[in-house]
Amino acid sequence: MDDGRRAARQQVLQVAAELLEQGGSDAVSTRAVATAAGITAPTLYRMFSDKDGLLAELAAHGFEMYLAEKHEALSRSEDPVADLHRGWDLHVDFGLRHPAFYVLMYGTAQPGRRPPAADEAHALLVRLLDRAAADGRLRVPVEEATHVVHAATTGATLALIGEGAPHRNLSTSTRLRNIVIGSITTDPPVATGTDLASRALALDAALGGENGAAPTLRDTETALLRDWLRRLAE
Repeated sequence: MDDGRRAARQQVLQVAAELLEQGGSDAVSTRAVATAAGITAPTLYRMFSDKDGLLAELAAHGFEMYLAEKHEALSRSEDPVADLHRGWDLHVDFGLRHPAFYVLMYGTAQPGRRPPAADEAHALLVRLLDRAAADGRLRVPVEEATHVVHAATTGATLALIGEGAPHRNLSTSTRLRNIVIGSITTDPPVATGTDLASRALALDAALGGENGAAPTLRDTETALLRDWLRRLAE
């Protein structure tokens, strides 16, 4: 795609994003977007095929917005569990400031159709939990913790969006955050600690990292060791 067509496409997406923020998905009709962007309907169809294609592009744009804010605001600290708490609050805050985008991003998700930016947002959560596991702070495997945190944050955010601003009680999110993160994490281990589960999960996280395969073990042996470690953590 040449620069001119890319710029035109981005301009139309920006117009559609403004309509989405103002009136939700129902406001993003092909006719409304074409009129607001000053183009014809056939031109819009050539860019995005149909309304579903346009909404898919808007969802991807929303994830890019989310990541830009998250990377800027979530600076890494020495406490991965504190970062999990801040990451939860940033996630909910984004959803409440951009409710129409959030519902499009998380309320209409379909298996196998996540945009790359959505995968990157998911990977960001996994990295936070990997750090917690490596520090001996997780009670459960990273994969399980990822599912729990993702489900809880999206559920809390969608519930708060549904309540509407006048009736919204943000303490609900704070209480749920503390319960959920508290259920999957532990206090920092002491130097002489004997928390076998946390230590097993920390070693499992190390073996699952980019350079985690033990150099003296075959892949099958590493997989068996990780299975034993997860059993010790149960």
